[in-house]
Amino acid sequence: MGRWSRRVKTGMGVCLAVLSCLGLAGCAGAGMSGVRRLDGRRLSSEQVDQHVERLMAAAKVPGLAVALIQDGQIVHLKAYGLKDTAERQPLTTSTVMYGASLTKAAFAYMVMQLVQEGALELDRPISTWLDKPLPEYEKYKDLAADPRWRLITPRMLLSHTSGLPNWRLTHPEGKLEILFEPGRRYSYSGEGINLLQLVVEQATGQEVGALMQARVFDRFGMTRTSMTWREDFATDFAVGYDEEGKPLGHKRRQSVRAAGSMDTTVTDYARFLAGVLRGEGLSRASREEMLRAQVPIHSVQQFPTTSERTTEDNRAIGLAYGLGWGLFESPHGKAYFKEGHEDGWRNYAVSFDQGRHALLLLANSSNGDSLFKYLVDALLGPTCMPWFWNAYIPYDRPELKSPQALEEPHPPCESEGGGRVDASPTLIR
Repeated sequence: MGRWSRRVKTGMGVCLAVLSCLGLAGCAGAGMSGVRRLDGRRLSSEQVDQHVERLMAAAKVPGLAVALIQDGQIVHLKAYGLKDTAERQPLTTSTVMYGASLTKAAFAYMVMQLVQEGALELDRPISTWLDKPLPEYEKYKDLAADPRWRLITPRMLLSHTSGLPNWRLTHPEGKLEILFEPGRRYSYSGEGINLLQLVVEQATGQEVGALMQARVFDRFGMTRTSMTWREDFATDFAVGYDEEGKPLGHKRRQSVRAAGSMDTTVTDYARFLAGVLRGEGLSRASREEMLRAQVPIHSVQQFPTTSERTTEDNRAIGLAYGLGWGLFESPHGKAYFKEGHEDGWRNYAVSFDQGRHALLLLANSSNGDSLFKYLVDALLGPTCMPWFWNAYIPYDRPELKSPQALEEPHPPCESEGGGRVDASPTLIR
């Protein structure tokens, strides 16, 4: 193991690189000689650290865990800053963080295994697998007067075209409703993913938590990942913080939610991303279907999902949704991504089949996404990521959060390589 077994400084704390890399071919800790960006430019480990630490300070992010993958192997794995600011405890690569909607991508990967094996079919109505009509389940009784639920398929649920809202709580009365004809357009829906959880459990006779453990977490050695809180997480977990640095704690979720109950670590989720890049666990045809554009996206921003405001800004990059993943065309070929956020937590994973590259960012702060645009550009090079659609507004561009900004064009590629949004002094030129 050599130098991997030495304690390596991780910004404001330390991590045991040997533990981070256990069981990973080609994995390296913070002591690596450097990484290669998508454009071929090389960055030393010191330059990577400089980018991360300067952006964290500028954006007021207490803790950030970073993983870089090249050729389907983890080449940079490091935690920066603090998991608990009151106790001054360092974030480590083994620290449990809230995965939020990163859960959905792992769930989609598992569902595609079931499709591959014939346990599910993407285009059969969900009623095929239910023991009784959907409105007879307590959680779905609000749909009793709307027969359109019979049109919904697993493909619609995975591609967010079911017509269901993101969350029923956004309805004035907290009622669940179908907002438009299923299949008509993209509209991100956590409710839809949780509905697919019910379908999967009815079709297989197994709980999704057990399926995820056996088919995803065990497969990739994700030993500190679970769909619900585990007591052994209590020895090393991160606290989430709001925009002002107020601690929000870490919820100890007791029920499985395919839309976002997963706790994980940067080490574990990087293992998953690397496995997907290598094509493990799915046939080539199943993987290609998962990452094939199912529906184009023309919305100005991802949220609120009920908005029908459209734009042509992302047409050039072919912004679309696959099955569980967002998609866009970068200067380096097809990219697929997944976000995750809740108050106190911001996550982003983006992968590129060309060169089998990926970047994973896990932040324990509501400010985390305000550095994502700059950090992706710094560590990967120009990618044309749809940062405005994701509402990844840079920390030094608060005016882009105004209602007026929604009326203005924000083509994702125009700002690459010197546009105003890239003018941050934190980037090493």
